[in-house]
Amino acid sequence: MRTVLVTGPGGAGRTTVAAATALAAARGGERVLVLSTDPADTLGAALGTATPRPPGSAPAEAAPGLWAARVDSGAHFRAELLALQERAGSVLDLLGANRLAAEELTELPGSDQFALLRALRACGEPQGTAQAYDLVVVDLPPLHAALAALALPGQLRRYLRRLLPPERQAARALRPMLAQLAGVPMPAQWLYETAARWDGELAAVEALLADPDTTVRLVAEPGPAGADALRTARTGLALFGLRVETVTANRTLPQDSPDAWLATLAAQQQKCLAEWAEWYGAGRPAAPVREVRHLGGDPRGLDDLDALAAGGALAVEPGHESPDEPWPVEDRLADDGVLVWHVPLPGAVKEELGLVRRGDELVLDAGPFRRILTLPSALRRCDVSGAGLTGGVLKIRFTPDPRLWPRTK
Repeated sequence: MRTVLVTGPGGAGRTTVAAATALAAARGGERVLVLSTDPADTLGAALGTATPRPPGSAPAEAAPGLWAARVDSGAHFRAELLALQERAGSVLDLLGANRLAAEELTELPGSDQFALLRALRACGEPQGTAQAYDLVVVDLPPLHAALAALALPGQLRRYLRRLLPPERQAARALRPMLAQLAGVPMPAQWLYETAARWDGELAAVEALLADPDTTVRLVAEPGPAGADALRTARTGLALFGLRVETVTANRTLPQDSPDAWLATLAAQQQKCLAEWAEWYGAGRPAAPVREVRHLGGDPRGLDDLDALAAGGALAVEPGHESPDEPWPVEDRLADDGVLVWHVPLPGAVKEELGLVRRGDELVLDAGPFRRILTLPSALRRCDVSGAGLTGGVLKIRFTPDPRLWPRTK
């Protein structure tokens, strides 16, 4: 199963492009699910049909071979909180707490991100969405929020490992005895079991995002605002290891318009498109820039979506190869006495980079983005001796620590 994650600056028409992408694949004979994270039914408006919210109902068939659904963050929040309350029931009873009922729960800020992760996990389940569809198109939130959500699994797994290290679960056989001696239930067991379950779910999302058949489709309207957003996105996507499949230039204007005002706007768009082709087309692997013409109004219904996808502008490639080693370690011990870790950060600015070593991890800041990286095994026995940004690649130099590095005779 392939997964295409669609995002872009707010107002760029990403939901419409996601719907048209899914419809074009369904027209080609594939079984496709398009999934929206928008609480308002913008996906249904584009498709011309109401979009249900699983798990309360099954996805709706919007066209032959095409099903549509929305993520229900409220239902997900209530289900998770009630399940957690049930598992912690003995502890809550001990404390004299009054349990919450489903009808009095309202979702908290941030619950939409966790609902999105649950939906992505379902896409990667061998017995779930992966068996039902050939392609899943996910209409993500606007660009910055989407990057934050996609980075969340790795961040949360790190927090869980630090706060509830799996090694401590080895003592869980003693907890029933301790609970009997103390005369009270021990909360540690269900706490670690919950942490293990969460870790497994987050690992499944990470595996889906790392899959070579999972790609990102960027949608933006050619212009200064879109250019600024895509320039920043290059760095964030590379930092989190997300590969861009295509850049969709939405609402492009005809270049041969007799109207001077429209001709000026079209010329500005073409200049922007040339920049995008230089930014994304030169990457490894390259991400082509495809133009989707302006229809003269807001697309509504299947006929308009077909018009947007005319000429293969929104076609999904049949498959993708995973790079052998996206962040290689260069051995320069013989010549310079260092190992060099190559971290691709296209579009990064030297003044906005930050680098801190913490044990076996590296805290890397690139503009508004931060990622904490686990060092490859060889680099853990080294000290950071310098770094430089060259051609969009951050080259971090490591000098072997004589106390930890194997001695050669």
